[in-house]
Amino acid sequence: MGKASSEPGNTDFVEESLDPLDWTETRQQAHRMLDDVLDYISTIRKQPVWRPIPTGIRSEFARPLPREGVPLEEAYLHFQKQVLPYASGNSHPGFMGWVQGGGTVVGMLAEMLAGGLNANLGGRDHAPIEVEKQVVRWMAELFQFPTTATGLFVTGSSIANFLGVLIARNAFCGLEARSDGLDKRTLTAYSSAAAHRCIPHALDMAGIGSGQLRRIPVDRDHRIDLDRLQEAIARDRSQGLDPFCIVGTAGSVDVGSIDDLRSLREIATKEKMWLHIDGAYAALGLMAPSIAKKLDGIQLADSIAFDFHKWAQVPYDAGFLLVRDGKLHLDSFHTPADYLRRDPRAMAAGSPWPCDFGPDLSRGFRALKTWMTLQHYGTERLGRLMVQTCQLAEYLRDKIAASEELELLAPVSLNIVCFRYRCSNADQVNQDIVPMLQEAGETAPSSTMVEGRFAIRAAIFNHRTCRHDLDRLVQGVIALGRKLSK
Repeated sequence: MGKASSEPGNTDFVEESLDPLDWTETRQQAHRMLDDVLDYISTIRKQPVWRPIPTGIRSEFARPLPREGVPLEEAYLHFQKQVLPYASGNSHPGFMGWVQGGGTVVGMLAEMLAGGLNANLGGRDHAPIEVEKQVVRWMAELFQFPTTATGLFVTGSSIANFLGVLIARNAFCGLEARSDGLDKRTLTAYSSAAAHRCIPHALDMAGIGSGQLRRIPVDRDHRIDLDRLQEAIARDRSQGLDPFCIVGTAGSVDVGSIDDLRSLREIATKEKMWLHIDGAYAALGLMAPSIAKKLDGIQLADSIAFDFHKWAQVPYDAGFLLVRDGKLHLDSFHTPADYLRRDPRAMAAGSPWPCDFGPDLSRGFRALKTWMTLQHYGTERLGRLMVQTCQLAEYLRDKIAASEELELLAPVSLNIVCFRYRCSNADQVNQDIVPMLQEAGETAPSSTMVEGRFAIRAAIFNHRTCRHDLDRLVQGVIALGRKLSK
């Protein structure tokens, strides 16, 4: 059958779709792809954690925009050759570089199902939205929030923290701030100096200004100094400024510290301020009783940001915002439009919709992989895996303490260990050790600065990581340290 013009106004055209011409052939190819990725995950220990992209492979990404398509099998071969061998490595048990979960087969299969449904969770009345609503109710139960609390899936805690700051702004300034801006108010917010970089970004994007964030020094346990926090609030008030929000940290990305959340609640209540918690990685530690003790007070927050794709091992991305005052959350984002008309029946029922609780109208089905993860594993098993990563961190801490060649640079609060090789030029030697370990492909830590000293950071989040991987890390650091320090 010949091709016809696709120009507007032409009525002599051939109707077509993007469905396969041969479903049997496509099904066979799909099964090969699924088998391949299951093989990849099941044999991941045999692969390097990370390998650099060769120049020849990288140059293939410079090819021009395709005009004519290729068979699915050929496109898949490009993936196998150009992408699969050169991934970031966070699924590998030797990956300890950044705060990233390892993903699971259950989550991967849920992603496949979500892709098949192709559901838009912006709104309307359909079952995928009920899935997201159920996860919201589960999170309200976990964090002991009222049943009127609301929540929303987003890309990650960077966006969840931004939305939390916007809601805090509206709680302080009134909803007219949505249309009128901040008028003449000069708002100030407060976090520890160890807070994530997304917190000043959130104030920037909210129109408040990143310079209005007061970065309060931390104490010896790397938690926000409560006395200095209260001094900063009092100082700003005396200068006619408007303190409106305290951002507590539940699991700092550098050392894993948790602020005194209950005391932050007391200060926020006394000062009539919003308490938002950036719990990007540690908030879900409530699933483990031993970790929950360290999170005491998080259930008293006004809003909490966290990621399922970190400690809960849900595949990327699955960020979440939970808000105590559901009405304020709704009022902070709901924007009526004729083309989003709500009806009491048929597809336009089910109001309010998820798009009424955040800026996105087009939203993927992130909830499904989280829903299936929680159903399949349950909070008790997920909690045990979180505790296991903390036990592994303690194992690594003890190995460091037992070695005269290594030194610990920060307390091990949860599952992040900061240490280095001891030598006269330690900063330079350890800066060289990190990329050399990554390039070797057996273990992949990252780095940070702890009290002005360069630190090797082992963030133990992958549920596949075991003591053998930590033994390799220690052996690698010592071997390279001896070589480089000469």
